[in-house]
Amino acid sequence: MNVVAYYRVSTARQGESGLGLDAQREYVRIAAKQNGWDVIAAFEDSESGAVAPESRGQCRAALAMCREVGAILVVAKLDRLSRDVEHIAGLLKLVDFKVATMPNADKFQLHLYAALAEQEREFISRRTKDALASLKARAEAGDADAQAKVERRTAGRIAANRAGNGAAVQAVKANADQYAQGMRSEVKAALFDGVNTLQGLADWLNAGGHRTARGAVFTATAVSRLIQRLGMSISASN
Repeated sequence: MNVVAYYRVSTARQGESGLGLDAQREYVRIAAKQNGWDVIAAFEDSESGAVAPESRGQCRAALAMCREVGAILVVAKLDRLSRDVEHIAGLLKLVDFKVATMPNADKFQLHLYAALAEQEREFISRRTKDALASLKARAEAGDADAQAKVERRTAGRIAANRAGNGAAVQAVKANADQYAQGMRSEVKAALFDGVNTLQGLADWLNAGGHRTARGAVFTATAVSRLIQRLGMSISASN
């Protein structure tokens, strides 16, 4: 059975334990070997799990390839596809997919698992909010231990935000660079065809069915950014 692998990491938490790209690839590799799957392509996104799968550039490309060649989408864990049960339910109607950590699960089981996982996250969130509210109340009442915990939590959040913002910026840049390199041959072909203006190149790419990394149609501005990232010139084929 031909499968298309899809991997996702959060832009702010790429090193999250058990959910990094290397771990996901290993889950899929093992499942493919055990179940006789042939991984014909792989796509990666650095996006929040709250973003709809169809709104993520590489996930959209993976789904399109599955439909085009009749392959099955495979993810390491269900929440790598989405953390939202409505997203999972919608995808189950559009495409067949497998989860490496439970390769024999059918559509009903996947839907049920997604619903239970979402409910558990809601319970955890509620318990966490209640615990923090209690801690804050004790700190405001003068409890020295609670005050120290609040201060440590605040310092930790500030440090995590600084680290996360830096990682997010690097992830966005890496994705943009990867996408640009994938478009290099198309840009060269357009230039070889005699295209010599930004708008002309945008029209050429749009006519060929190409879209920007965000899935939008090309404009002169988008083309300018693309060729700058590639270090190319509109007047030369490089």
